[in-house]
Amino acid sequence: MTDPQSGAFRALHQPGAPFVMPNPWDAGSARILEGLGFKALATTSSGFAMTLGRRDYGVTREEAITHGAAIADAVAVPVSADLENGFGPDPEDAAETIRLACATGLAGGSIEDSTGDKAKPVIEDEARAAARIEAAVEARNKAGRDFVLTARAEAFLYGLGEIDRVIARLNAFAEAGADVLFAPGLPDLGAVRAVCKGVSKPVNVLILGSLAQHSVEDFAEAGAARLSIGGGLAWSAYATLASAQTILSEGHFAMLGANRDGAKIIAPFLKG
Repeated sequence: MTDPQSGAFRALHQPGAPFVMPNPWDAGSARILEGLGFKALATTSSGFAMTLGRRDYGVTREEAITHGAAIADAVAVPVSADLENGFGPDPEDAAETIRLACATGLAGGSIEDSTGDKAKPVIEDEARAAARIEAAVEARNKAGRDFVLTARAEAFLYGLGEIDRVIARLNAFAEAGADVLFAPGLPDLGAVRAVCKGVSKPVNVLILGSLAQHSVEDFAEAGAARLSIGGGLAWSAYATLASAQTILSEGHFAMLGANRDGAKIIAPFLKG
């Protein structure tokens, strides 16, 4: 079954013509980003965890699904959910997570090959990693949803990235049925170009570290289909709270007027 949101989301993925998909952390930030004109949004596991006063990977499957559904319900554009590693090590865990996500208004979601084990943070067995994506695809198909599944190879985020091995894993994910491929933490535009050239499905690129110096046009030339920001906006927004320290240390409230113009811009996008 093709639903309008998922169909619209799938159609946005055109290699060489990337769209920017920012990551809100609550319904308010989602409505603001939609109002600014972004065509699709994605949740952020670290940003959402921060709203609960927790670190990344500190939320449960139920919390993540409920959060994703709330973001999707708050806006009219497609929303993809950061579903971490499927909240468990086995294919059945990934399948159950996707089954639950497909029962919401989410247009898509991602599954990582991370383990949560600091000693071995990424699943080493490629066949096992691919089996988890295959199980997620089967769950999506049983649900009868045109749910856009993104498969993530996390090695570069943990300092374990070797470009040829990451490309091989992404291709295994593609063969398992993933719709979009994602290797967060790529070190430079050359790596982005190599991944886009080396795989058969649309590629999402996380704008992180040195990649932030490049333009959308640069990523288009490299072959990317989608650009996401991860927790960057959430961390930036929460970091502004640190300026409240001046109230205590200097005894004035000047910081409260610093973003009045911005407040005027975003106010029309909020309900009520």
